[in-house]
Amino acid sequence: MIHKLAALVCALVLPSLYMTATGQIENFHTGPLIEDYGPVATVEGREPIPEGTVFKVSFDIVDRAESGAINPKLVSAARFLNMHTEAGVPPENMSLALVIHGSAVHDMTNADFYGQSNELENENAALIAELIKHGVEIYICGQSAAFNGIAKSDLLPDVRLSLSAMTSHALLQQDGYTLNPF
Repeated sequence: MIHKLAALVCALVLPSLYMTATGQIENFHTGPLIEDYGPVATVEGREPIPEGTVFKVSFDIVDRAESGAINPKLVSAARFLNMHTEAGVPPENMSLALVIHGSAVHDMTNADFYGQSNELENENAALIAELIKHGVEIYICGQSAAFNGIAKSDLLPDVRLSLSAMTSHALLQQDGYTLNPF
């Protein structure tokens, strides 16, 4: 327990202390779309995003967050939405899909299931609800879910169970989605 708590403190506190000490955190803010997640910096003098740009982007998420922590890949999806909304891309011109597989499937589970294998609450739940509220589609690999003993009823609301991550990526690609490499 102490080992996990120490790891959590290091993962959450040390980067914040570094950013504060170097002044970098002052350059970042959340919003304008996802209010409490996805900090971004305003970039002055940047190349403009062409008017009418439409984004269809999928994110591949395989690694589980530390117990009680937010998965950084989910934060990246919120950052994508915040960055581009701030840059003038209308939210209706952005379609994001998250394809979850591997150990990350645990981050998509409800309080009952998550609590069985973790000592802390699922901190991802609020961010997942916020992403879904803004139209983000979340697909769970059925193969990874089966391997980890996760049923559809164990998932957070509006998280979709697919045949596999491979299937989800293939279908999204056929629908014009590009894969975000970050």
